Amino acid sequence: MPLVPLKFKPGIVKDITEYASGQAGFYVDGNLVRFRNGFPEKIGGWLQENYTFVADPNTNALIVGKPKHLLAWRSSSDSIDRMGIGTHNHLYNLANGTFHDITPLRKTTSNMTNPLSITNGSAVVTVTDTGHGAETGDFIVIKDSTTIGNITNTVLDRLEGYQVTKIDGNTYSFVSPTTANATTTGGGTTIDIQYLIGASNGMGQESTIPALGFGVDGWSDDTWGTPRDIASAQGNLLATNWSLVNWGEDMIANNRGGRLYYWDTSAANESARAVDVSTLAGATGVPTEVNTVAVTFPDRHLIVGGCTPIGGGTIDPMLIRFSDQEDPAVFTPTSTNTSGDQRLEIGTRIVCMTPTRDEMFIQTDEAAYGMSFVGPPFTFSFRLLAVNCGAEALHGTINVDGNVFWMGKSNFFAYDGTVKELPCSVQYFVFDRLARQYVDKTYVGHNKKFNEITWFYVSTNNGNTNPEPDSYVTYNYQDGAWSIGELQRNIWHDATGFRQVPFAFDKDGRLYKHETGTSDNGTAMNCHIETGDIELSTAGEELFLVDKIVPDATMGSNTNLFLELKTRKYPNAPEINKGTFTVLTETEKISVRAKGRQMSVKYSSNGVNDSWLLGDFRINARKDGMR
Repeated sequence: MPLVPLKFKPGIVKDITEYASGQAGFYVDGNLVRFRNGFPEKIGGWLQENYTFVADPNTNALIVGKPKHLLAWRSSSDSIDRMGIGTHNHLYNLANGTFHDITPLRKTTSNMTNPLSITNGSAVVTVTDTGHGAETGDFIVIKDSTTIGNITNTVLDRLEGYQVTKIDGNTYSFVSPTTANATTTGGGTTIDIQYLIGASNGMGQESTIPALGFGVDGWSDDTWGTPRDIASAQGNLLATNWSLVNWGEDMIANNRGGRLYYWDTSAANESARAVDVSTLAGATGVPTEVNTVAVTFPDRHLIVGGCTPIGGGTIDPMLIRFSDQEDPAVFTPTSTNTSGDQRLEIGTRIVCMTPTRDEMFIQTDEAAYGMSFVGPPFTFSFRLLAVNCGAEALHGTINVDGNVFWMGKSNFFAYDGTVKELPCSVQYFVFDRLARQYVDKTYVGHNKKFNEITWFYVSTNNGNTNPEPDSYVTYNYQDGAWSIGELQRNIWHDATGFRQVPFAFDKDGRLYKHETGTSDNGTAMNCHIETGDIELSTAGEELFLVDKIVPDATMGSNTNLFLELKTRKYPNAPEINKGTFTVLTETEKISVRAKGRQMSVKYSSNGVNDSWLLGDFRINARKDGMR
């Protein structure tokens, strides 16, 4: 009999049976494999990028906190490549390979006299600062201290600061890297303590807490009988996250539920702290609480979604406000400016805002709106685009060449002028294993070279406390193909003008260059893809004997590609495994003896140097009776 090609369509199908998937000509499982021009290929490897931390000259220093969002840009005025990175408790500026802590300050207590206390044999340092306002988990930076005991001022004044444990309203403590050899009080007479924005400003919440009720906050954190602001409490229960946008060459940052901050490149100080927008010259009416921020082009308005209203008050999660044109600090409407507001109706909160084409694409948790610049007196027009298509994650929506893609509550969507559901062959698989409590940690990224949009999400397989994304689902919008796998990445950015390959951070703050090499930072990548069951006979009744496989693959010179042949007599019958067979660049054929009515093939590799692209493998099969 002539050789029979094993032809399969691009994409993994998990939402029907493996037999049905095979009859339709699809793959049924995979990991770390993409589809390129219709054929499966091992994805590119990744390599950790070394960087320095301004407070620690050692390479591979890790940023503090779980990475939540990043913004990459190159300033034309100084040609410096920068990256803003927000974690759940810090804000950083990565400039030309060096990290700088630019987390805004909540306050500074200046010219204190001997506020530090140490105890012999303990590394704990106690700080007395009446009415400090710090909560457990907040960070402080000490300036201009003097040595106390054997703990030097260099140790005390380290630029990365210390995380504190609240004792009461007037004292707190932190752990020094040096164990004290005396019991004493000191620190100097002109010591300053900088308080980074913390829990009171929406920082430090690693994961969303899904409910309110008795016991939400720490026992005795506040005065007994004092009324609480429910809206503020709800805001604090959302995981800390960041919106980072460019305002020209500068950066505007917002930690969800917190204030607006401005970082100015013209200061010529990469370590300068971001400052509250309300402190900028001419600022007026700046919202004090904001959930997300964006910038409109080409008209240049700063847009905030979910914010405090004009005149102040409790945050309204469905309120849009916009600044005066070309001025991000002017939010009070007048007859001579273009600032204003608009409340959306459908939904309970604004989740995210995505610039696209000539409008701002705004999503609540239930609906999608279009916001278009029309000029004075109304400035913007708003139109409802669709309902039952809301977003779940702050960074789960992406603009790709003017089209918008996002992950909804139970399906995927696209917007190209019309909102439409995106057909997905792994929809039930993904949403059944999506950890709903942590859906807000979902992060979407683009890999333009391979026409891929990837959502990284927390799966139900992740048993960690405060888990971070561990799985992914990828949509190839050229082939219309879906792929799945496991890869821990918190945030992702496509290649830019100064970075030729995509880059991403893991949960521990390691930065990786993707599509680089063939390994997982020097260790093996365990990749595989598996076909559905195909019939060896037209009617599916006769048994066939497969005795030869002819490979068709493009492989690197040091690649070992493994092939497993599986047969069944009936769709629900046990699999019979034949193999594993090794395919090398010089392999012409594989001799096998496998009998069955249906057959599937699994391709895999687990080496550091493996690279491969599969074509149309062929088999030789002959009839072998009815039983």
